[in-house]
This record gives sequence, C-alpha cells and structure tokens, in this order.
Amino acid sequence: MLFSLEGCADPSLFWTWGLKLKKGSLLLDGWIRKDLEFVSGSVVLAAWILSKLPRKSSKTSESREHGGNQATYSSVYGGSRSSDLGTDKSGNLSVSYSPAPNSSGDVGWKSSNMKPGEDNVFSGYEALPAFKDVPASEKQNLFIKKIHLCCVVFDFNDPTKNLKEKEIKRQTLLELVEYVTSANGKFSEAVVQEIVKMISTNLFRSLNPQPRENKVVEGLDLEEEEPSMDPAWPHLQVVYEFLLRFVASPETDTKLAKRYVDQSFIIRLLDLFDSEDPREREYLKTILHRIYGKFMVHRPFIRKAINNIFFHFIFETERHNGIAELLEILGSIINGFALPLKEEHKVFLVRGLIPLHKPKCLAMYHQQLSYCITQFVEKDCKLADTVIRGLLKYWPITNSAKAVMFLNELEEVLEATQPPEFQRCMVPLFRQIARCLNSLHFQVAERALFLWNNDHIQNLIIQNRKVILPIIFPALEKNARNHWNQAVHSLTLNVRKIFYDLDPELCKECLVKFQEDESKEAEIEARRETTWKRLEELAEKKASGSEVMLVPHKANADSSAGFTLG
Repeated sequence: MLFSLEGCADPSLFWTWGLKLKKGSLLLDGWIRKDLEFVSGSVVLAAWILSKLPRKSSKTSESREHGGNQATYSSVYGGSRSSDLGTDKSGNLSVSYSPAPNSSGDVGWKSSNMKPGEDNVFSGYEALPAFKDVPASEKQNLFIKKIHLCCVVFDFNDPTKNLKEKEIKRQTLLELVEYVTSANGKFSEAVVQEIVKMISTNLFRSLNPQPRENKVVEGLDLEEEEPSMDPAWPHLQVVYEFLLRFVASPETDTKLAKRYVDQSFIIRLLDLFDSEDPREREYLKTILHRIYGKFMVHRPFIRKAINNIFFHFIFETERHNGIAELLEILGSIINGFALPLKEEHKVFLVRGLIPLHKPKCLAMYHQQLSYCITQFVEKDCKLADTVIRGLLKYWPITNSAKAVMFLNELEEVLEATQPPEFQRCMVPLFRQIARCLNSLHFQVAERALFLWNNDHIQNLIIQNRKVILPIIFPALEKNARNHWNQAVHSLTLNVRKIFYDLDPELCKECLVKFQEDESKEAEIEARRETTWKRLEELAEKKASGSEVMLVPHKANADSSAGFTLG
C-alpha cells in the first residue's frame, strides 16, 4: 500500500515513526512503501495515517464508508420459488438498521450514516447464501444474518428506485418463511428476540388513516367502495406470513416467546387494525387469533384491549377500519366461552358490544356484531331480555336502512329466546314493532311483517297473543286500509288472517277498541279544528275593528311599565 505525505500535519513526526519500525523498507522520495508485519504500535500508526489521507470519490471508498469492508455474497434469487406471497414493488430506504449484538461481521449489509437520495447508498446490500448451501451447523447463524438483512425498511412511494435491493429482501423473506415452516428444533431466545425485532421494524408504523365520516352515507353500499391498497404490501405480506408461521410453529416455545410477544407488542399489533388495506387486516385477524389461542396468559389483556378500542370508537371518534375484523375474532372467542358465563363477559356484552349499535357506520360491521350478540344469547338464554332492551335503546328513528338491520338482528335473537325471557320484554318490543309496521318506508314495514314467517317467533306471539295483539292491531288495521305499498298491504292481510283464524273473539274485541279509539281521536280532532276556527274569527274581528287593547304584563307584575299591545 502506498501512502502520500499530502495532508500530513507534521511530516517530521511521520519520519520519526517510520524510523522506529525496524522491519520493512521506506521510500523517501515523497511516497512511503510499507511492507512489514504490524505489531501493537503499527495499528495506531495506520489509523493515524488513514485519518490524514484525502478521500477519493470512488465506488470502493463509498462501499468502505457504508460497510464495504465486510464480506459480501452474490445474490441468490431462487428462481424456482413460488411468488404467490406478493409481487415486487420499489422505493427508497426510510428506516436505518442497527445490527444486534453477537452478530458476525459478514451480515451482508450494514447501515452507517445513511442518506436517502444517494445513488450508491445500497452498494453493500447483497444477498446471503441460501440455507441449502451451508452446513447444518451454520444454518442458525445464517438465519440470524438474514433476519438482520430484512431489518431494512424501504419507502415504496417511488416505484423506480432500489429494485435490486427490494427483490433481494423479498427473496430473503421468502427463505425465512420456508425456514420457519420446516424448522425441526426449538427457537432459542436470541433467535426469538431477533425475529420479534425484525417484525416490529417492518410492521409497526404510522398509518394515518383517512377520515371516514364522508364515506359513510345512508344507503351507501360500502362493499362497492374502492379500498386503499398499501404500495408496500409485497414486502408486508411476506412479513405477516412469517409472523403467522412463527406463532403457529410447534418449535416456538410459548414460555420463552411471551417475553418478547408481550403486551406492548400486542397493543402495537392491535393499532394496525386501523389500516385501510383489507389484506393487511385479514392477516392481522388470523395472527391475533393464533396469539390468543397460543399465549393463554395474554387472553384477558387482549379482550380488555379490544374493549378499549370499542370504547374509543363508540364514544369519541366513530371512525375505525378494523371493527369488523375485531368482532370476527371475538365471535370465535365468545363461541369458546365456558358455561356458566363469567360476570366479566356479561359486562363486556352490556358495555362493549350492545353500544356498538349506536354509530352511524353500523353497516360496516353489523354482520359480525350480530353474530357475537347471538352467540351470547345462545350461551345464556337469560341474556335475551338484556339484549332486546339494548336494541330498543339504540333503535334508529329516521335511518330506515339501519332499522332494517336491527330487524334482521332481532329475528336472530328471538330465535334463541325462550318464553320466560320473551314475556319480560314483549310489551316494549311490540310497541316498537308496531311503529315499524306503520313505517312509510316499505322495506321497514315489510321486514317487520316477515317476522311472522319464522315459526319460533310466530309461536311465541301466538302464546302471548292476548298481550301482543292489542298492541299491534291498530298498525295492522291501518296498513290493511290504506298502505301505499302493495306488498306491505298483502303481507298485512296475511298476518291479520292468522289472528282471525286463531282467535276471532280477541280480534273482534281489538277491532271494537280500535273503532272506539278512532272515534275519540275524531272527536279530539274536531274540537281542535273548532278551537282554531274560533281563534281565526276573533283575529279577523280584531283586524277589522282595529281595536288596540292594553294587557298587563304578568311576567313583570312589580314593574310600573308592564303593558303590551294586544
């Protein structure tokens, strides 16, 4: 190696150091050639000389500056591998990577003062050998090195940059998925720690979801709305697949892994459910369900954390993209609850699930919510009264589409309701159903009449007809006389015929009562009309006579100026 005296602060000092080195030869014409075996002092000399030398703007020096002195490997793409876990996208580096302790020097790439935007910032990012190319004793070390390599996060906003590096990372992730799937030995604590670190680096990020208040409009079919797709999904999908395989692997020791898959990890995982990408939420749903099943120590915490998300959604924002997926997980969890139900589960039903009927965007998750509610009633039939009264509390007044959803859910709940619970809530329930029967929106009236098509509900009504028929008979009679929709009119006649065939005497009594109420209403209406006419006549007389009346101001009797014009 040749060194130049240019840039050396004190050449005489350099010569003094050179003369002390007995081995080797020195070239004194401005250049020094050093050909000797370094001892302890020569290392200090070399470091001092290199710090004084000017840097050359070559690719070699740039590579050395970014870790090019480490061993690198040729790219291994594995052309025969299936690429069903995603297609390649591109972008820039956005998050730096710091290697874990105990890692060797030939990791493949190392970050050092990275500056996104430099053309050669990834000059040292190279693929590592395939697992099949190393002996079995080296596979775990290679696995950790590949984990380190995948801790680099790219920015996918620019699809033209770093194509090679992204493909290297994607292929490395695919190799890691295959390795975890076929592992035949327990993962050590160091490996688990590095796995969780890599997953956290890639997945946990700021989502910044778009406001949804303008997206949820009455009558809008949310399934037709174009979902927002994350451009980084080709890498995220493989990372999610890796996490899923790791959690599901029999080689993952739960007692060991729970130190790293802890409550903080779960909270950050739950935060990702607000992603607008439905593919990501689907993976999160599966992974969280596996974590709930495998890490029993975290089960109460997961339920509580989901409940807190619901509270925030119901009472503060009414905006969240992942409520349907969280309810789908809960549906499976509720299905596995042991009997008798714990008090905390009943409290969760009353405080967490039933209030979810309140938000305007109920259509986004109503199917999953209805399933969870029905599961509770099927587990404990005594909860039917609580659920039905909860539905009545949040029953919509002007939102017809939401009313139809409530009627659908009500039918499912009533199917699992037993007579004692039905009798406790039937009076307020059928007052609401009577209002639905008289709805001018034909879908609401039609859906309410469809309840009589359910044999179990019809039997409950028949058994309690002496209480129910007087409540709903006026609504049936009004529909039969003058409802504008032909389908509603026909269904009303069918329901009325059921009662007439079953108990004609009761129907006659209800008809007489209905006619009496009608006559009373007519009398009240006539008196009201008479009163208004008298008021109008008095007003006309006053206007024609131009009379001005002074009326004492009663509200301020103590005041001497309490007069107004009549």
